[in-house]
Amino acid sequence: MLPQVKLGRTNLPVSAIGLGGLFTSSLGPGFEESRAAVRTAVELGITYIDTAPAYANSEEVLGRILRDIHAPLVISTKLGGRPQPFQPQDARQLRASAEESLRLLGREVIDVLFVHEPDRPLQYNWWSDPKSVDGPVVEVLEDLQRRGVVRHTGLGGTTSTEMAHLMRSGRFDVVLTAFNYSALFREAEREVLPEARRSNLGVVLGSVLQQGALGRRYDDVLQATPRPAWLSEDRRRQLKAFYALLDEAGMPIAEFCLRFALSRPDVTGSACVLIGAKTPSQVEESVRSAAKGPLPDDLLLRADEIAAMVVNRPFEEPMILPLNRPWDYWGPGPANIGAGAPVGRL
Repeated sequence: MLPQVKLGRTNLPVSAIGLGGLFTSSLGPGFEESRAAVRTAVELGITYIDTAPAYANSEEVLGRILRDIHAPLVISTKLGGRPQPFQPQDARQLRASAEESLRLLGREVIDVLFVHEPDRPLQYNWWSDPKSVDGPVVEVLEDLQRRGVVRHTGLGGTTSTEMAHLMRSGRFDVVLTAFNYSALFREAEREVLPEARRSNLGVVLGSVLQQGALGRRYDDVLQATPRPAWLSEDRRRQLKAFYALLDEAGMPIAEFCLRFALSRPDVTGSACVLIGAKTPSQVEESVRSAAKGPLPDDLLLRADEIAAMVVNRPFEEPMILPLNRPWDYWGPGPANIGAGAPVGRL
């Protein structure tokens, strides 16, 4: 049975690993495979599932699957991206989005409703006053809680200092931090996780496999000449050192990274670690890895040393390392965004 944790001051008991719903959607392998993956997750003790309107049709797919599952589950979703064109400061749109989430998921209550990408105003400009963290979304969330439609509220983002500022407002119960706490990436250790401990916020760790960049090895990319233009020599040396550590430990990369995320309760608090499994076999593999427990102290120390080889992300490096398509990404995007230039995306 998977260990249980409590999401900070919410006191919600959830499994130590949860299922991220990005690929339980049209982005995944198909409905039947997704249904089998969710059923396997629940059978193996996963009790937390996260989704979002921005994850293609994930809410709809999960709703269809969950109709036939009667185990007690904690479900989180988000505000952001619906309807199109999305207006983050339109309270009517926000209320309508929450109601649509309830309908699609087939739920009477949303356990945790996150503000999606609250720290990226060029994606969603949520705040009428970012200094005091005020905006219609705060009023809508408070109203939904008063009405019993939402149990707890949260922030789901990817930065460090900006997220910590939003967390210090005291308006939210849970933080979902993605792409910044893993075996090699530690930005969340600086402000996000310390602030979560100070404020007793629940912590959900997303993308501890860096959305696939740490899900398998890319030895061929590291050996390629010329190397991809965005791949700094420091990052290449770091990845080579990490792969050498995996060889010494005789451990698959995905297992190492998942167990790493579960190894430091003093760092993460009582955190739920999301897995982005697409298939039943991936769910089973993740649960087997988690069941092996934390990494030994010597491997944690070596991982710390390797992570310290690249303390800050190189400027040209994208948030999701495109190691599977190493030459598809070129440069960090237009320099003069304010003059109407389009914002580049992977």
